[in-house]
This record gives sequence, C-alpha cells and structure tokens, in this order.
Amino acid sequence: MNIFIIGIGLIGGSFAKDLKRLRPESKIYGIDIDPSHEEEALSLGLIDARSSYDELDIADMVIVTVPVDAMVQELPKVLDAVNDDCVVLDGGSTKSLVCKTLADHPKRRNYLSAHPIAGTEFSGPSAAIENLYAGKTNIICEIERTAFKLQGKALEIFQEMGMRIRYMNPEAHDKHIAYVSHLSHISSFMLGKTVIDKEKNERDIFDMAGSGFESTVRLAKSSPAMWTPIFKHNRDNVLDTLNEYIQNLQEFKQLLEDEDYEGIFHEMNDTNRIKEILKGIPLNSMGK
Repeated sequence: MNIFIIGIGLIGGSFAKDLKRLRPESKIYGIDIDPSHEEEALSLGLIDARSSYDELDIADMVIVTVPVDAMVQELPKVLDAVNDDCVVLDGGSTKSLVCKTLADHPKRRNYLSAHPIAGTEFSGPSAAIENLYAGKTNIICEIERTAFKLQGKALEIFQEMGMRIRYMNPEAHDKHIAYVSHLSHISSFMLGKTVIDKEKNERDIFDMAGSGFESTVRLAKSSPAMWTPIFKHNRDNVLDTLNEYIQNLQEFKQLLEDEDYEGIFHEMNDTNRIKEILKGIPLNSMGK
C-alpha cells in the first residue's frame, strides 16, 4: 500500500509507527505544512519520503491529522486528488462541520470519518508513540456513506491496531466529546491559569504542587493551535457543558459558604461512582 499521512504530529506519527510495524511492505509518505516536521519525521523513520498533493493519485490510503479548522479546508482538496480506490480518513475531534462540508462532495464515498480517542499532551513528530491506539475507542461517523470495500480497508487496519470501534452520528459525537474531552481541557487550562496568576505573588507555590495538581493540569500543556479550532467548531456544545460545570462549581461554593460539610461529603461521595464508570479505561486514553 501507498499510505499518505497529512499532518505528521502525535496522531499522524503514531499511525505511522504502527503502520510500519503492521504493514512493513507499505510505503509511507508524509505531508506537513511545516517542512521541519517533514524532515524530523524522515529522520525519525516515521515516513519513507516527503510528498505533496500532486502525488495523492497513487495513494491507497490517506490519513489526515491536522487541526480541525484546516481539516475543513484540506479534506475536499484531498478527495479531489485521490483515485477511486483510495480511502481517506481523518482523526479530528469534531465531526459535524466536517461531515456537512463533505456531504455533497463527488467522492464522499471515499471518506471515512473517524476519531480515535487517544493522545497525550505533547505534539510534533517526536511525540509519536507506538501502540498508542491499542485498546482505545475509535468513533466512526456516517459509516454508511463510505464505500463498503473502502471502509473494510480502514476497519482492517483499525482492528490490527487493536482499536475498539463505536459507531455514532456526528451530532451525538460532538455533544458527548464536549463532556469527556473538551471540558476537561478547558478545566485544565483554567486551573493552570489560576495557579500561574497566583504564582506571580507567591513564587514558591509550585514547590508545593503534588501529583494531584500535576495530573489535573497535565492537559494544559496541550497545543493551543490544535485546541482553539476544536472549541470554535464545537462552540455550542462546549458552552452547554461549561454552563453545567459552572453551575456545579457555584453549588459547591454555596455549600462551603453555608458550612454544609455534610452536603459536601454527599456531593463527593455521589461522584465517587465515576471510579466504576471509568473502570478499565487506560489513563492515556483520556488524553484527547
């Protein structure tokens, strides 16, 4: 297979690592807006050659892992350039706008809308991890709109990587992912901001930061270039989740102001059942 990866960072680079292991006979081409990323991916052995859209006509598979605002612009161009037997898939964190944008494209049947729920707070080719996707959930939207033989080509690779497949419509995906991913990133960024603002006056505050703070604020190290477009694309759902989150914070604040410690205990005790909900989910699957 000739496999093209457009956007060679954590997600695309991790795909490349697994594909080299699982399909060693394949040739992997890399395309990135940043030439230094292409050079780095080449030196790390993630890709076999740099390429361009002019060569997409030889592709058997194209994996597009760019920020979601760029996804809307680039996917139509990719579909324009590929042959009829090529499957084009993405790894974007929002789906509704992308699917609407491609709804009437002449080669819509070549596109498979995917979102592997995996990642870390790091970015760039050097952040790529082998087996990043093993055991992780991969959400696929509008599977019925992808040509059967092309969806089979992608699903076979997902299976080889050890992914769990879930099917969902784009609107449901964007609503649910706002709760379990987008809100957690906002919380992490704002916790980091709160502490940084305080640290201006209390220089030793980070000396007191333990593992709880470190794990909670970890996502604040994520790329703003990737996350700002995600919040833009999923604005309405993110606002809904933020309103609910803020209401819960205000209610907790009120309990504390009222010195209702029994109420605080019950709130936390009721929330402890999250342990059962998350049971069996690997920690690094929560990264994106």
